[in-house]
Amino acid sequence: MRLAILGTRGIPARYGGFETFAEELSARLADAGHDVTVYTRSHVAVPGLTSHRGARVRVLPALRAKAFETLTHTLLSCLDVRRADTDAVLLCNAANAPLIPLLHARGLKVALNVDGLERKRRKWGMLGRAYYLLCERLSARWADAVVTDADVIARYYRRTWRRDSTMIPYGGDLPHPTTLTALRRLSLRPEGYLLYVSRFEPENNPDRVVSAYREVPGDTPLVLVGSAPYAAALTRRVRALAEKDPRVLLAGPVYGEGYRELLFNARAYIHATEVGGTHPALVEAMGAGRLVFFLDNPPNREVVRDTGVAFTFGGTRSLQRALADFLAAPARLAQLGDAARARVAEAYRWDDVARAYERLLEGLCSGNPAG
Repeated sequence: MRLAILGTRGIPARYGGFETFAEELSARLADAGHDVTVYTRSHVAVPGLTSHRGARVRVLPALRAKAFETLTHTLLSCLDVRRADTDAVLLCNAANAPLIPLLHARGLKVALNVDGLERKRRKWGMLGRAYYLLCERLSARWADAVVTDADVIARYYRRTWRRDSTMIPYGGDLPHPTTLTALRRLSLRPEGYLLYVSRFEPENNPDRVVSAYREVPGDTPLVLVGSAPYAAALTRRVRALAEKDPRVLLAGPVYGEGYRELLFNARAYIHATEVGGTHPALVEAMGAGRLVFFLDNPPNREVVRDTGVAFTFGGTRSLQRALADFLAAPARLAQLGDAARARVAEAYRWDDVARAYERLLEGLCSGNPAG
C-alpha cells in the first residue's frame, strides 16, 4: 500500500505521544513493504532529513498559534497528498475531521485516530470546546474508519455519536537503552530518582505533582521531563515550585536514547493525566518494568489494572502519602514492576499495533473496512 500519515508534528518523534506513534507505526509499516509518507511540521523537522526508519518525511509549514497550528499544517498536508499517488490516509486527531472532505474529493480512504476527548482540556475556552465537540461529530460521520486508543473512548463514541470504532492502543515495548549519558548529564544514578513525563498542560498536573512531592520526606530526586510551547503560565508555576525544593529537577524535553535511559533507570514513574485514552508514556513506563503511580480515573485504570498504585490529589489515597509509603519501604511493591511489564507484553506491543493498523488500512483499500 501507498500510505500517508497526517495530523501529527511528524518524525523523528520530538514532541509527544502522537509523534512516537507516527514514528513507530510508520517504521513497521515500511518494514512490511508498504510505501509510507509522514507529514512533518517544518519547525520541528530535522533539516535535510527526507526519510526516517524507512518512511518518507514530507516537510510543510504551519501557522505557529495554539488554535491553528494543527489545522493549518494538516490543511497543507491534505492539499499536498491529493497530488500524490496514495491509496489511503491515516489522519490523526479529531480536530482535523473538517478536512476529511478534501481527501474524499480525491477518492482517498481515511482512517481517523480521534485520540482522547480534547475538548475536556482546560486550556480551551468556550469556543475551543465547541469546535472540538463539532469535530467529534464530524469524525463519526465522515471518517471511513474511526480508530480509538482505549475502550473507554470507544464506548464514548458508540454511546454519544452512535459510531463503532476499531480500538487499537499504543505500544509500550521500547528497546532497552545501551548508555547512561543522560543520567550522567543530570547527575542521577540508576534506581535513584522518581520520574514524571508529560507536556506541561493543566490537565497533566505537573504543578500538582511537584506540590505533592514537596510534602514527601527524604532526598530522592524527582525528575520532570517535558515542556509546553503554549502553556507559559503553567511552566512558570512549575519552575517556581521546583525552585523551592532542590530535589526537583526540570530536565526539559528529552527524546530517543536519552528518554529511554531516564525511563528504564527510574525507581518509579508518576502518571498524573486527567484527559485522554491510552497515554504512550504510561505504557512505556510499564513496558520498562517501572512501578507506576497513576491518577485514578477510568482511562488510566483500563491501562494499568492491578499492576500499579492508584492515587488522588487529596484524601486517604493522596499522591504524597503513596510516595512516602513507597520510599520508606520500596521492596513492598517491587513485584508490580514485573507485572506491568507482563501487561504490556500482553496488550501493548508495537508489532501488534502495527499489524492491526495494517489490517485496517488494507480493508479500507479493498473496500472492506474492519470496524
